Amino acid sequence: MPNTRDEGQRPIQTNPSLVVEEGVNLRPYNSFGLPATAQRLVRIRHESDLRRVIDHPELGRAPKFVLGGGSNIVLTRDVEALVLKMEILGKRVVEEREDAWILEVGAGETWHEVVRWSLEQGCPGLENLALIPGTAGAAPVQNIGAYGVEIKDRIEAVEVIDLITGRPVRLPASVLAFGYRDSVFKQSGFGGLAGKSVITRVLLRCPKPWIPQLGYLDLERKMAETGITAPDAKQIFDWVCQIRQAKLPDPRQIGNAGSFFKNPVVSEEQCRDIIGRDPGIVHYPMPDGTVKLAAGWLIDACGWKGKSVGGAAVYERQALVLVNRGEARGAEVVTLARAIQESVYGRFGIRLEPEPVIV
Repeated sequence: MPNTRDEGQRPIQTNPSLVVEEGVNLRPYNSFGLPATAQRLVRIRHESDLRRVIDHPELGRAPKFVLGGGSNIVLTRDVEALVLKMEILGKRVVEEREDAWILEVGAGETWHEVVRWSLEQGCPGLENLALIPGTAGAAPVQNIGAYGVEIKDRIEAVEVIDLITGRPVRLPASVLAFGYRDSVFKQSGFGGLAGKSVITRVLLRCPKPWIPQLGYLDLERKMAETGITAPDAKQIFDWVCQIRQAKLPDPRQIGNAGSFFKNPVVSEEQCRDIIGRDPGIVHYPMPDGTVKLAAGWLIDACGWKGKSVGGAAVYERQALVLVNRGEARGAEVVTLARAIQESVYGRFGIRLEPEPVIV
């Protein structure tokens, strides 16, 4: 996002190297394009900026809100906490091992550009995660995933800074408690790191030998359409981009946060019961015997595609996506989401869980 200041926004110089901006319009910094104002914002372009904030006599004690690409939040109000706008850049191939390439990227890097760059470096393995909005630092927080791959499968470690002590720590993937769209960074209980640390850099592991991940219906259709049965990583990257562009609106044109609801996971017995009533339901058997259902199909079956509440609407081409038709407010998005949840529960007995964080 551009660093253009809006009228009325006033920078405060707290010391020669730490600038706090006041009254920052957050509409350009959330992909839904929702109106909200940050009382105070600091741009973190290097780890040292973060340590200066932590060491500051006032800012160090203030509640903090970490903001990356703003692609996974729904802003319903102004943000009183100090906003840490993560803008740490940098991409490099750290090491080539016999079993993997290790890449290091700054938390502020755009995720899709990281995927594109990795292929340009001859390091395949991230191609199924192309065109997912947001930044690299947010990817492990949400455990982003698409077309048969989750970021947990590609994380070597993350570098974080403790928001209390300012101490840098490298955390291996094994301690990050990854789950479906979940990680230790979203957990606030014992051992959780929500609000306690911030990711500054991500180390990615692209395994050798490269094995294409093609066990997904949309990719199987692409193979059938093109006659390409052994695609390389670049071909899969292109296919994933085409699939996502056909289904999902560009946030630069229509405000949205991508997939709004998680795909629910049910027991095999529950799935059989639903199939008995709705044979066409889209579902995916999981290795542990459970079944993942397509949330978009459930929402569409309840008749929500194209429906709206104020300026918030369900995207006409993909029921899983809620969009901002121009002047939506966060409260309207939340009202629409709750109505969808009640509708799906009433018909299928399944509670949909939102992916974005409601602020």
